[in-house]
Amino acid sequence: MGAPARNEGMPLVVAIDGPSGSGKSSVSRAVARALDAAYLDTGAMYRALTWWCLAQGIDVADTEAVAALAPNAPLEVGLDPDDPRIGAGGVDLTQEVRSARVTEAVSAIATNLDVRADMRRRQRALIAAGLAERGAVVAEGRDITTVVAPDAPVRILLTASEDARLARRARQDLGSADAGAVAATRDRVVARDAQDSTVSQFTTAADGVVTIDSSDLEFSQTVAAVLAVVAGSPASRMPPTDDA
Repeated sequence: MGAPARNEGMPLVVAIDGPSGSGKSSVSRAVARALDAAYLDTGAMYRALTWWCLAQGIDVADTEAVAALAPNAPLEVGLDPDDPRIGAGGVDLTQEVRSARVTEAVSAIATNLDVRADMRRRQRALIAAGLAERGAVVAEGRDITTVVAPDAPVRILLTASEDARLARRARQDLGSADAGAVAATRDRVVARDAQDSTVSQFTTAADGVVTIDSSDLEFSQTVAAVLAVVAGSPASRMPPTDDA
């Protein structure tokens, strides 16, 4: 089955949430490419803000100081799924936001409620910009389906078993999914999810959100599963078939 064609009369927002290692970033980018849609990685935004706070000498645990800095942080967010650059203050952080230094500090930023309020404002503005540019946006993160874009015509919770998620993240970060790599990854993944779950719900689908469990799916199968959900949305239309 090919990618669903968009109904050009309706804007298409595909909101995808999920825990660490669920594959939501890579899957969301592939879905955006298939739909010729804009792509928004909201997690990268929190990571870029984390880098900016560290660069400014701000203690990320100082919630008031971070909340005061966040609204004026010069974040630069690309919406091209083929080149989803993220930066701050003119510095390209596309690679740096995945560094251990940022990863260890990002939960303090992502669980700051004042920061989340400002980020949601930015994210909604970016979704609007993506719709204006391409007519469709795939946005992924932790609370896109429930808070940022609760009225999106397509809302998906992409999940997987803990074992599958740990293996994926170990391969991504350490290049191996052997026992040692998985053990080294466990605390980072499990702890991050536990911290973030205090401010957003991304382990259980809200009403109207479709759950896709990718534990036993290949990457291409997961992308196809998401596109099948998109195909059933009023904001898309499947190409005619021989049976039409």
